Parts: sequence; C-alpha cells; structure tokens
Amino acid sequence: MSETMKAYIEEAEGALLHTYNRFPVVLDRGEGVYLYDIDGKKYLDFVAGIAVFALGYGCGDYKEALKSQVDKILHTSNYYYNVPAIEAAKKLKAFSGMDRIFFTNSGAEAVEGAIKTARKYGFLKDGRTDHQIIAMNHSFHGRTMGALSVTGNAHYRDPFEPGIGNIRFADYNDFDSVLRQVNDRTVAILLETVQGEGGLTPATEEFLRAIRKLCDERDILMILDEIQCGMGRTGYGFAWQKYGIRPDVMTSAKALGCGVPVGAFLMTEKVGAHSLVAGDHGTTYGGNPLACAAVSKVLDLFEERQIPAHVREIAPYLERRLDELVSEYDCILERRGSGLMQGLVFDHPVADTINAALEGGLILINAGANILRFVPPLVIEKEHVDEMIRILRASIR
Repeated sequence: MSETMKAYIEEAEGALLHTYNRFPVVLDRGEGVYLYDIDGKKYLDFVAGIAVFALGYGCGDYKEALKSQVDKILHTSNYYYNVPAIEAAKKLKAFSGMDRIFFTNSGAEAVEGAIKTARKYGFLKDGRTDHQIIAMNHSFHGRTMGALSVTGNAHYRDPFEPGIGNIRFADYNDFDSVLRQVNDRTVAILLETVQGEGGLTPATEEFLRAIRKLCDERDILMILDEIQCGMGRTGYGFAWQKYGIRPDVMTSAKALGCGVPVGAFLMTEKVGAHSLVAGDHGTTYGGNPLACAAVSKVLDLFEERQIPAHVREIAPYLERRLDELVSEYDCILERRGSGLMQGLVFDHPVADTINAALEGGLILINAGANILRFVPPLVIEKEHVDEMIRILRASIR
C-alpha cells in the first residue's frame, strides 16, 4: 500500500462516521468488470457495488446520457413535470408490468413508501390505524426506521427499538408459518423474492403462489422487495416474472440507476387508486431529471443488449463452476441462489477468504458470517467466471 493510500484512509477514519468496517483499499476508477485503486492495482469485481453496476463500469452510452442531462438541468421540484421522469416511468411500466410508479432516492425509501401505501390502503378500507404487516425472518429491507422494522433480524433491530409497530414475522418458504400470523388486521405480506443478506435463498414457486392466492382471497397486499434481486439479476426483468404472478406493490433500486442513486416503489392500478393521494407522500430529490435520465438509459440498454437473456445464458456456467468448488472442498457446504445472485455456504466465517481474495485481485463480500456472496455485473462472460474461480481457489487454500 502506498503512502498516498495510507494517508487517504487515515483522513477517512478521522472524518467519516465509523458505521462501516471498510477494506483497506481506496478505489479510483472502473472499466468493464474491473476496478482499479489509486495505486493502479486491478481487481475483478464480483460485487458490483452490491448488485448496482449491472452494466459494468465505463459504459459509454450510459455516461453520454448523463452528461447530456447535466448540460440541461439536474433538478426541478416535483411540483413540475420533467421529460426524463416521464420517459423513465413509461419504460419502467413496460419493463415491470406494473401500473403506477413513485421514484425515490434509495431502496430503503422505496420500502418506506411501500409500507405507507399498505397502511393507507387499509385505512381507506375500514378507517382503522392498527393494521399489521407480515414480514419474513432473516429478511433485510434497509436501515431506516420503517425498513428496519420489517427486517427479520433482531441483530439489526434491537438497538433501535421500538420500531414502527404492528409487524409480525413468519418463516420464509413456510406458508403454514405465514398463515399462523394472519388475522383480521393483516393488510400486507412483505418479502424478498430472493433473500439477499439473509443467505441468497430464493422463494419457492409454491410459496409465492400460495401467498398470492391468500392475498387475493383476503384482500391483503402482496409486497415484493426486488431491490437486490430485480433488474435482470435472476435472468428476468424482475424475479417474480419467472413464476407468472404479479405483486400488488414492488420495490426496486440498486441496478435501476446503475450507479446514480435512485429507487422506486411500483403498484397496480387498483392499489394506486386506493392508497396514497396528494399530500400523503413526497420527496425533494426523488424522480429528478438526472436520476431519471439514468433510469431511462439503463432500461434502453437492458433492451438493446438483452441483459436478462445474457444472464440466463451465463448463470448456469457460474453455477456449475461454483458447484465444482462445493464438490472439491469439504469446508463448502452448499451453493444457493438464482441467476447472477449466488452464494457459497462455508462451515466457518469467510472474512479471511474475502481478504485473501482482495489481496489476489478479486472483490467479494459476504451475506452473513459464513456465506460468500457473488453479485457481479450482469455483463460478465465465461472468462471472468474462470478468473474468479482461479483466484477464489487460491484464497480458500
């Protein structure tokens, strides 16, 4: 490590709030599926900013779209229309199959909006304010108070209790567990279509269909969190589209803007007509021209470059190579995941393996203490998978 990098890290440690245990690397630039630190060292990136940089780094068409918008206008308030937001909404409706969209600044804000939507939906039905939301154990939905309240991990919640209240937790992929939590105050069931922080576990088709049927029968809103697993990561626009169902409300972020901070919560026309109205919700920056220019161009590029189809093509190769490691090493218990959202479960904490990989030029993160998470740019090719496996093998040893 150079003296320059050491100096930057020391400056950061003296100025930034210590809410992250950061790796001792100062990243400087990216190209394709590689990142470079300020000393010029090259890293193969299998994190993509935690599933953000779907198109990789330095995408020329994407950069030009942002530069063009910077030359026009960065921000207006939501008291006025702007063309990028209108275009982004039209394209996102087509891509998602949903009907109404509210643009936010982040995934956590999208979850907050989904919670408010559900509570307003219940209030308009019966005038009650004690409606309950069922969320899943081992889930993760964000760090704000509302999103934290529906995160099914006490480790995250305990220091900040009490949360927003009226939240009940069920077991993921256990429909009987969900049924035990349902009562006459249940207004929504919230889950990730693929759990991320909770261990790279996909929802089963049976589980999703059973929840959809229950919600239809009881007039309960089905809310799917697609912040990490959406935007092509599983080989479909959104992970739920594989199963032929549709949620009532959905959250999106991360790869929605491919680096520009933007999220959204989306809903059906029915929910849109019976929930939030003028004055119920708002945002200063959400849906501004710069963020929506990013969303609009990302959706264009997803279509032009057939990103979901590419994921369906490359993901089986990644799965096969990871399965080889499961067979090769007794310390690896299993592979989990869907598409280019994969995990390897170890019988011990993986921090040392991640650090060794970083030293070897490979960026990885964990999902829980003993799971390696693989969420690379969606544009990776087989040679990048092979390169990752080579460095990972050395790191495991």
